[in-house]
Amino acid sequence: MLSKKDPVFRKAVIPWYRSSKVYVFAIIFLLMVFLFGITGISVGREIEAYSGYIWVPVLLVVTSTIMIITTAYRLIKRYTTRSSENSLLT
Repeated sequence: MLSKKDPVFRKAVIPWYRSSKVYVFAIIFLLMVFLFGITGISVGREIEAYSGYIWVPVLLVVTSTIMIITTAYRLIKRYTTRSSENSLLT
């Protein structure tokens, strides 16, 4: 009788959106959004007509900062768990 269990020695398949390259691309993109928001804040402060809309770039800066922190945390966690698994094997 054949077993229905998958072999234990197979590597787990990681979805493409959880790869390290996607995390690095997301951080780079979010850094550009952060700089765009900083530029928007400085323009909003300089031009009096735009001062009422300064909340939009502030929102961009805050959300991109939160996303950069969480994405960097996931990337660091990924590398530390890999290195700890490799050190246990040797």
